[in-house]
Amino acid sequence: MRQTLFIALCILVLASLAMAQTYAGGATGITGVDKLGAHQNGGRGCVGCHAPHSGARGNGGSTATGGGPVTDPNTGNFALWGQDLGPLYNQTLGFGDNGDFAVTLPASSVANESLTTGVMMCLSCHDGNIAKGAMMTNQSWEKSMGLLPAGYGPNPIPTLLGADGTANGNYQNDHPIGPLASLGALGLTSGATPRVLYNVGGCISGGLPADCIQVNPANAAYVLFAQHYGTFNVTFGRTNPLVLPDTTAANAYVVCTTCHTPHTMYTYNASTNQPVAGTTTGTYPSYFFLAAPYNPGATPNFNQASSATQFCRQCHFSGAGGSNENSGINSITTKF
Repeated sequence: MRQTLFIALCILVLASLAMAQTYAGGATGITGVDKLGAHQNGGRGCVGCHAPHSGARGNGGSTATGGGPVTDPNTGNFALWGQDLGPLYNQTLGFGDNGDFAVTLPASSVANESLTTGVMMCLSCHDGNIAKGAMMTNQSWEKSMGLLPAGYGPNPIPTLLGADGTANGNYQNDHPIGPLASLGALGLTSGATPRVLYNVGGCISGGLPADCIQVNPANAAYVLFAQHYGTFNVTFGRTNPLVLPDTTAANAYVVCTTCHTPHTMYTYNASTNQPVAGTTTGTYPSYFFLAAPYNPGATPNFNQASSATQFCRQCHFSGAGGSNENSGINSITTKF
């Protein structure tokens, strides 16, 4: 009898540990969870977003109209997009504090590629107010699967921006995006050298000079930060996570895909992306489809900063709560 109870207790303990597992573990190979994670779309996988035939009609119609007619006349014509973008056309959404970062979405999927791929396609699933994307449960997959570190609260984490439990259509509690959310608005491209983090240019495409956003080499503090963490969501070789509408760095602005990648939920691979703190190999933990090392489960030592904190400092380098390097503290590395 005692042996049976002991075995049962062991099973319960092991089960509880399995439920509480996280991705945390540093720069090591991470296995056991498909990289698409939540974007497996309940088993539909890639075709939940990229329908190979007939656009949103190929996915059963528009959920915004209860499965009724698709309102996007160009559905599926761009990137085989399989969700109905029609309800979002020409909509103006007020992001950030007081809605001060208003974004007017394009009139069609071919009108503004940057806002279409960087904002509107994301909202066709993640809005929940104007566009009620299919297969959405409004709960973070990491939370529901027990993959988040200890310390997150007991309630579900919303994944819909316009229907997150506040008043429907409230985007003020969402990070600013769009042309008004630019490097110039943050003051990171003008003034004295310590404030200028980025320059435009210095990349090669097809053997010819090309515009891209690069760390300002004259800002020694920011160069050191890049050595301690990186600048994954701002600089990226010949392509730009920020939208670069012209050759002026001040006009480069944030979209959803500046921070998020839809194709890899929980890892960042240095071999196929940018180096991590100078290291060109290794797979690093991430969460919430963030396109950079981001691990709130990695408890830092007194002489390290969490990669989750460093992620934000890529843009929020100075000012209140800014980086160590900007404050003259130059020995703090990153805990990944």
